[in-house]
Amino acid sequence: MTELIAVFRSRAQAADCNARLRAAGIDSTVVNTPKEANVGCGLSVKIPPNAQKRAKFIISTAKYSAFYGFLAVRNGYCGTRNYG
Repeated sequence: MTELIAVFRSRAQAADCNARLRAAGIDSTVVNTPKEANVGCGLSVKIPPNAQKRAKFIISTAKYSAFYGFLAVRNGYCGTRNYG
């Protein structure tokens, strides 16, 4: 199963994103940013597979200045980054 992680450079924006997604009915979770992302903030938002399309739309319309991109995680291993 592939999970999607939204990576942020700001802990505050990661928390805000999680709150927005949860308010929209998406069961997102704040998680530690995997070291493979090479971002210093340390927090990301994990998005369940069944809500990835909606979550991407919500994140893109929020225009977060500290949003780094999406990281695909498959079976515990990080894949490629999908920016924007």
